Parts: sequence; structure tokens; C-alpha cells
Amino acid sequence: MQIHDIHSGVTTYKNRKRIGRGVGSGNGKTAGKGHKGHSSRQGYKQDPLFEGGQMPLARRVPKRGFVNGAFKKDFAIVNLDALEKAFEAGAEIDEKALRAKGIVKGRHDDGVKILGDGTLSKPFTVHAVKFSESAAAKITAAGGRAVVVS
Repeated sequence: MQIHDIHSGVTTYKNRKRIGRGVGSGNGKTAGKGHKGHSSRQGYKQDPLFEGGQMPLARRVPKRGFVNGAFKKDFAIVNLDALEKAFEAGAEIDEKALRAKGIVKGRHDDGVKILGDGTLSKPFTVHAVKFSESAAAKITAAGGRAVVVS
């Protein structure tokens, strides 16, 4: 076998099945749908979770414990080192400014939370929904203000 024979017999596209084109085609008459019943009819769609009348997996598995997903908070997390790199000294930083710089992306329903990872050498006025204790301390130590927005 040569190096140029490696892909011999491998095709990019598979020919589509031509159904309903006569008995001799192997897919004629009922067009591969069997005889009668709802699955042979036009417009039939089956629920992908349907298990033929068997008790579905989602109902067979026991449910235990407490699930708090409906009340979970979704904050955009921003560390101080990202603010240090992106903004000049004395900047007013809020969610709009963070999105403009590309630091916050996507949908975060509950706003921005500032965490204290990194060092801060410039004074900023930061508007956010939440601050970690270390972040608030570092912002005030650098001569800035941490403003809690509701």
C-alpha cells in the first residue's frame, strides 16, 4: 500500500436513499415506513423522549434533595487585574464600560460582581452590584471608590 492509496474507497458524500421509486428499488411501495399505523402517516413526529409506553427514564429515576436552580444568582465575575489592564486612572467603571471593553460578555441577569484577584495601583470609581471584601478594600486603598448599585 502506498501513501496515496490511504483514502481510496473513502467518499465524502453518501448517495441519498431514493424512496418510493418502485418495488425493485428495495424502498418502493411503503417507502420504508412499514404498513399502516401513525408512523406511516404524513406529518408524524415522535417525541424524542418517548420510550414506547415504558415508564420514561426521567420518571423512573428517584428525585431526592433540594434544588435551588430557580433562585440562583447569575453575576458576571470581574477581577481587579482586568480593571488594572483595561482602564486609565480615574476612570468611572460600570457594566456598560466593562461591556464596551469586552471584559463582560453574554447575558448576566444579576449584574457584575468585582473580585479582589490581582493588584490595583490606579484609583477607579467602580459601580457594581456586589464586591468581595478584598476587592472593596483594594479599591479604597488605591484611592478609588466602590459604589454598590442595586
